[in-house]
Amino acid sequence: MTDRKDNGNSARETLARIIDTSSPSTLLSCGDLATEVSRIWQKHQKGVDVHTLDTIDPNAHLFLDRVADLALVTETLEHLPHDEGALLLGQLRNYGTHQIAVLVGEAPDWAFTDFIGLGFRRHAELENDNGALTLYTYNLDTYNHKRAWNNPENWANPEMWGKAWW
Repeated sequence: MTDRKDNGNSARETLARIIDTSSPSTLLSCGDLATEVSRIWQKHQKGVDVHTLDTIDPNAHLFLDRVADLALVTETLEHLPHDEGALLLGQLRNYGTHQIAVLVGEAPDWAFTDFIGLGFRRHAELENDNGALTLYTYNLDTYNHKRAWNNPENWANPEMWGKAWW
């Protein structure tokens, strides 16, 4: 995924494409745009379970007992204290949400490195009625890539691989 200016597509179309590509059976939305796009998807797909979080205090009603296939977050991080926003994204990621897409506008508390530190990738920059938005994505399948050196052949004592933990 590359950083690029995406002038031809709106934020709504981009989120719809993400939902369509991932075809989730459980979808979590937080924010007006995310909820709107999620509800449209739910109308067209039978059996899709959509849960909505309140943008004022999303952590208070986060469904930690249910793992979502996809979570969409819009118009949320700009209004939350940084710690609460990081908690929301971290809990979504740590409790097994398979994919997460976050659209964030101008948010002085949030920097590129904050998202990278949480395992997200900058996917695109989009224009919206309210200004520029940046799309960050997280995918459990591509988050932690296999490293060639992380195997028994590249260790000092390969015969001890998987036997001793210190």
